[in-house]
Amino acid sequence: MPLVLVHGLWDTPQLFRRLEEQLAGRRDPLLIPHLPHGLGTRPLLELAAQLGAAVEQDFGPSQPVDLLGFSMGGVIGRSWLQLLGGHRRVRRFISVGSPQRGSWVAWPWPRRWLASIADLRPGSPLLQRLNADLSPLQGIDCCSFWCLPDHMVVPSWRGVLPIGRRQRLPVWNHTHLITRPEALQPIVAELLRL
Repeated sequence: MPLVLVHGLWDTPQLFRRLEEQLAGRRDPLLIPHLPHGLGTRPLLELAAQLGAAVEQDFGPSQPVDLLGFSMGGVIGRSWLQLLGGHRRVRRFISVGSPQRGSWVAWPWPRRWLASIADLRPGSPLLQRLNADLSPLQGIDCCSFWCLPDHMVVPSWRGVLPIGRRQRLPVWNHTHLITRPEALQPIVAELLRL
């Protein structure tokens, strides 16, 4: 089954290089779309629509896929799933260090300049919409990975989906969640689980 990886703010598809190496072709075909955030100016729903278009372009309108989002990419993926119909084709959704319940780090940033960051404020209109109706996630196998000393998702326990399994990873910062062997090993195991 195809796997789609969604990067976070100020990242590129290159972020997933180590994960790709660990997967060693065992999850092909693989799609890692580049979703430029415009330094945080583009609203997350706009990026979610771009994600949906990339999935449809590569896999057609109905091919089931698995989805992994890192950091802001997890909220982009969730927005596509819940608000733009992605739930109809996603079998498994893996959120890695994503501020699914918001992050206090996003509080000081004004929406008119940094819309995507403002979307991650606790209680933002986007997060309220996502949390108001969890039914699109009910038929999807959801899993969240997080770490305690996450400097981007504050407090770090907000970096999990409201449903599904949760696993705390033994790493010491946000970036390590997708780059360190001790984090990649359980993530790869989840991606290879039947």
